[in-house]
Amino acid sequence: MNHKLKSDADKIIKQAISAVMPEEAVVRALSEADLPGNVYIVAVGKAAYSMAKAASEHVSYKKGIVITKYGHVKGELDRIECFEAGHPVLDENSVKATEKVMELVAGLNAEDTVLFLLSGGGSALFEKPLVDLAELQDITGQFLACGADINEINTIRKRLSGVKGGRFAELVAPARVYSIILSDIVGDPLDMIASGPTVPDSSTCEMAKDIVRKYGISLSAEAEKLLAAETPKEVTNATNVVIGSVKELCGAAKAVSGLGNVAVFSVGSDGTDGPTDAAGGYVDGDTMKSLADAGISLARFNQMLENNDCYHILDACDGLIKTGPTGTNVNDFSVALIEV
Repeated sequence: MNHKLKSDADKIIKQAISAVMPEEAVVRALSEADLPGNVYIVAVGKAAYSMAKAASEHVSYKKGIVITKYGHVKGELDRIECFEAGHPVLDENSVKATEKVMELVAGLNAEDTVLFLLSGGGSALFEKPLVDLAELQDITGQFLACGADINEINTIRKRLSGVKGGRFAELVAPARVYSIILSDIVGDPLDMIASGPTVPDSSTCEMAKDIVRKYGISLSAEAEKLLAAETPKEVTNATNVVIGSVKELCGAAKAVSGLGNVAVFSVGSDGTDGPTDAAGGYVDGDTMKSLADAGISLARFNQMLENNDCYHILDACDGLIKTGPTGTNVNDFSVALIEV
């Protein structure tokens, strides 16, 4: 391994993730926010704890709820209940925690405000299913396995949910919602980030049906009926502000440039995406030699790749990148360091 390049890669990773940590961005957004009446904090997503912690230190609020991924709660927050749930496939804790949010916002009046702090992962973590939970888990699994992109998946999720596609804002009414959103989707489409709980849905029933046909997704009659029910196309009680995005992440990575030789690495900004403890991987011109020294032949290497087993390949050559939960989530980024 080229240790100089690896050191440079580590610096880029730390600088890029540091640039999109949500705390300072949340505080900046709050400095411009109009939050009348009693304020209730609801934070959802893989960056929910960090966002809620920042907000709790700069806003006068009554109480709040955090829903985040397992292992992402870092301590108690005053008057804020913290829940952990399943990601990328929702589980019973996702539903139970969402029910707690429904109880929190029930009965609010027009003078109250819900400060909604949203980040990637919210589609699985924040859910009020309109079909049986087991079927929704199965549908999510089908989409994760078929190669559908996140916009296609979220188009379906909205129609099977009581809180997505603008429906959470409807539930909060007549109170107002001020949403601070950490984007994890390229282009920052507000109605697709965590399936847009406070944003009017731009997709249509026909688009949803086309996606199901495209990938051959198996649905119950109940789920098919829901695809034919149009989602909210107007939300009048919500303000939505984007505070971070993958564009900023990549821009921060690009600002450590002019480094020699060749290396490539890819990192998930959340630090824990997928089924392993790795955030990403690193390779350079010495990687194949390191694998040979570790006893992994080219044939074995190819077999591992065919089995989608990059984890053990990278583990053998010290190429795994492990950050642990970072407290943010604005998609992934890949960097090539090339001698010029």
